[in-house]
Amino acid sequence: MPDVDTDFAVWAGHQIGLLRARSFQELDVEHLIEELESLVANDRRELRNRLVVLLIHLLKCQFQATRKSRSWLGTIAEQRDQLDGLFEKSPSLRHLVPEVLAGCYAPAVKRAVSETGLPAAAFPVSNPYSPAEVLDDDFVP
Repeated sequence: MPDVDTDFAVWAGHQIGLLRARSFQELDVEHLIEELESLVANDRRELRNRLVVLLIHLLKCQFQATRKSRSWLGTIAEQRDQLDGLFEKSPSLRHLVPEVLAGCYAPAVKRAVSETGLPAAAFPVSNPYSPAEVLDDDFVP
């Protein structure tokens, strides 16, 4: 049997073949579980990362309105498009937005401070945007 640590693609192909052949006793169950858990974790990480970038740009648009650019608006649109694609693939992730968003605000402010040169005190202490606003294609503060 191919080793998951030696060549993941060969190992995965072998596992797929075993599943298709219904050879369940030959499956590398422990590694399959790890890989599935990793896929779920990757989707959550992508959700978080995209929400952080989205919040950074919403904050920049609101608190540096005179510097609002097509680039910032493009980044906002891109993150929302990518989130829509993620939700299409895994609809249950949409329900996690409020929970994940809560943990995204502090890192978003930290990066917004770095990117704008504004002091942290220039930004609200807590997230001023609802999950619905963050995901709304027409919302830009």
